[in-house]
Amino acid sequence: MLRFGLLLAAGVFVLDQASKYWVLEALQFSPPGCLETHFGCRKIEISGIFDLTMVWNYGVSFGMLKAGDGLARWALAGLSLGIAGFFVWWMRTATRSLTGWALGLVVGGALGNVVDRIRFGAVADFLDFSGLYFPWVFNVADAAITVGAALLALDFLRNGEEKQPTKAPG
Repeated sequence: MLRFGLLLAAGVFVLDQASKYWVLEALQFSPPGCLETHFGCRKIEISGIFDLTMVWNYGVSFGMLKAGDGLARWALAGLSLGIAGFFVWWMRTATRSLTGWALGLVVGGALGNVVDRIRFGAVADFLDFSGLYFPWVFNVADAAITVGAALLALDFLRNGEEKQPTKAPG
C-alpha cells in the first residue's frame, strides 16, 4: 500500500499546488497586500452554483483555530507534518487498498496546505459552492482530506469486525 498511497499523495499535492498557482498567478487573484489586509480578495462568478472566490484561511478546517502569525503558524504546520508522517507510517502497515487510498488522499492534502501555511502564513482557498447553500470556500487539498477521512471512516465501519476475535462455542 505504501507505493500506491505515496503516488496518490504526490498526485494530490501536485494538483493542489498547480490549482493554487493558477488561481494566484494566472488569474492574479492575490493583488499586492491582499494577504495582509483582506479576508476575501476577489470573486469570479462562474454559475449559480459554483464561483471562484479567493479567501485566505488562517485557521484549520473551516477557518477554526486561527493561527496567522508567529509561533501558532509554525506549530500548526509542524502538527500537520507530524500527522502526515504518522499517516505515512500507517500506510506502510496497511493491508487494505481502501486504507491506502484514504491515507494517500489525506497525506497529499495535508502537505499541500502545509506548503501554503509556510509560504504565505495562510492557506489559499478558492472553490466556492455557496450556490448549493454550502457556505465554506475550500481548495483541492481540503477536498482530498475530507474524502480521505470519509474513506477511512467507511473502511473502519466495513472492516472493523474483521479484527474482533470470534468466541468458541460452549
